[in-house]
Amino acid sequence: MNDNVRYWIATAPVGAASVLAEELAQFGAYDVRERSHDVKFQGTLEVGYRACLWSRTATRVLLSLGSIDAGSSKGVYEAVKRIDWREHLGPGATLACDCSGGNESIRHTIYGSQLLKDAVCDNLRDSTGERPNIKPERPDVLLHLHVEGPTALLSVDFSGESLHRRGYRSEGGRAPLKENVAAAVLLRAGWPAVFERGGMLLDPMCGSGTFLTEGALIAADSAPALDREYFGFTGWRGHDAELWERLRQEARARRAGRTVRRCILGSDADPDAVRMTIANGEHAGVADWLHVEKRSLGEIVRPKGEVGLVVANPPYGERIAAESGLPALYSELGSTLRDRFRGWQAAILTGNPPLARNLGIYAKRTHRFYNGTIECRLLRFELDEASEQRPAEAVRADWSSRPGAQMFANRLRKNLQRLDPWAEREHIDCFRVYDADMPEYAFAIDLYGRVARHAYVQEYAPPKTVDQESAGERRREALAVLPEVLALPITHIHSRVRKPQKGSEQYEKRDAKAERHAVQEGGLKFWVNYRDYLDTGLFLDHRIVRARLREWAKGADFLNLFCYTGSATVYAAAGGARSTTSVDLSNTYLDWAHENLLLNGFGGSEHELYRADCLQWLEEQEPKGPRFDLIFVDPPTFSNSKRMEGVLDVQRDHVGMIRRSLKLLRPSGRLVFSTNYTRFKVDNEALADVAVEDISAKTIPKDFERHARIHRCFVIRCK
Repeated sequence: MNDNVRYWIATAPVGAASVLAEELAQFGAYDVRERSHDVKFQGTLEVGYRACLWSRTATRVLLSLGSIDAGSSKGVYEAVKRIDWREHLGPGATLACDCSGGNESIRHTIYGSQLLKDAVCDNLRDSTGERPNIKPERPDVLLHLHVEGPTALLSVDFSGESLHRRGYRSEGGRAPLKENVAAAVLLRAGWPAVFERGGMLLDPMCGSGTFLTEGALIAADSAPALDREYFGFTGWRGHDAELWERLRQEARARRAGRTVRRCILGSDADPDAVRMTIANGEHAGVADWLHVEKRSLGEIVRPKGEVGLVVANPPYGERIAAESGLPALYSELGSTLRDRFRGWQAAILTGNPPLARNLGIYAKRTHRFYNGTIECRLLRFELDEASEQRPAEAVRADWSSRPGAQMFANRLRKNLQRLDPWAEREHIDCFRVYDADMPEYAFAIDLYGRVARHAYVQEYAPPKTVDQESAGERRREALAVLPEVLALPITHIHSRVRKPQKGSEQYEKRDAKAERHAVQEGGLKFWVNYRDYLDTGLFLDHRIVRARLREWAKGADFLNLFCYTGSATVYAAAGGARSTTSVDLSNTYLDWAHENLLLNGFGGSEHELYRADCLQWLEEQEPKGPRFDLIFVDPPTFSNSKRMEGVLDVQRDHVGMIRRSLKLLRPSGRLVFSTNYTRFKVDNEALADVAVEDISAKTIPKDFERHARIHRCFVIRCK
């Protein structure tokens, strides 16, 4: 490697990589290549230092030491051990090792970290006679190993700790926005250009003031990490202390040279939020740029000036208890923007896009961002007459005159006439009545209950190639049609955007029990929630699978892995299972499963529930040997939850998952494996020594026949 040019990786929240790439180019980086969550680039040591000091959007900055073969753990160990670590760690330097990703050889990040540490320590012991001291918190050198498929990338973590931790936050509020996400939103929304034109920034729902503080740091030309006490490179042997100090002095001079202008305005109805915002601004050294008041939305007054940006992160029912008045709150926010800020721009970040429909404004641009594990949408608006949406009442008044809406209504009506009598004959209270039958109206519509029926409407997120404004108009037409065709009050129609879930999203609790309703299926009762979770709590396409489990459960010891809300466990208990064991990572869903069992009269000690990473739990149980007659495994397609070890990929990991499960299965038992990954292919070659029966076609209910690959299901037995 050229002494001056180095290879780097900077990680960022999903959605912020393109903003980060622009920043890095300004720092002198070249050959900049962005992915969804990181940016690879080349540059000198100075470029890496500038990224650590100045990047507002990076999470970490990593100096690449190269890629190694990760086909086996032994190969990783040997490749790491061959590196001359004396170039990176001096005598007495402390060390910590971190790992992310995973593959078949390195299934857990803790194992990967241990492997890296052992190789480095063994190398230094052989070459110097001493092993470095391990210091998990703030070591002199932090090494990182990222395992991705057959290769692993080895690097020195220059950031040391996540760069989003600026150090100014005294309190986070109820659901704090990460600092680098807030900065990325402001940069994407054009705040620097608005400021240069003499404009103002206003957050009318400021919470703990993250938008305001980050906006002030941008306006003050203040390096976000200037006052940071710890980086991961200061104890690294290649560190250039003189260069680093010169860059810090330059940053101090830039901050001192900016004239203060009180152009960052904030307000909140909560006096504690106002207090936190002021305190955070003081800790960040930008209090002179801020003016914060206690005001409700209705009391917001537009400041003088023709140019400005309104930014807000209104509540959306994520992590904090969702409030029943959220649609009204969004509607009030929309009215405030339309009535008082015409001519300005606005940027609204929400984790529940359907709520944003209540704003009544067309978004000029939409961007996807992640705040931690929460997928959000950044909606950017030009607040002018052309952006105002037609009221929902107006759409409802004339939907019948629109040919597309009329065809959608006719198709929905025909489906209802065909499926409702079938469902009543079969004693099915919950069923799918429409599933994107017309591609232009891409919704999945499920009906729940008979006496007090509800409709759960999931919109398939439109691809980027679809005009967002047209998609929004069809959405409003469809929602206007539903009350009349389904003969339901508008309060009984619940809508969400349906998209593939990643990471720990399936585990995030969205509200309390107040919104739950009891429905019936197969003579059993289940709690469902239409508003506040990623799903209602009952997967309707598994109706036949659950019935099969009840049929096979008589006298069996039953294991339910990735148990979700325990509906399969209830069916097994109802079928006469001798015992049931349910495992999931989420306390929320385990509580829900327990309540479903109680709702059906199954409250005994023979029904056990465990909170655990299912893959790790399987490994821990393996020494106990076979003790289940019936096992149901229904894993998510993908998960990288921080609460579990490593990364789960159902296509990649299904063989190992099945084999570990089989070690707990008695010789005559059944393992039922299900996945909703539509492109799933069972590895018959790797499972040649067991009997695998594909029962997918036999388990697709009549109301899901249109999309028969909604799940794949297999019965697996020992030969």
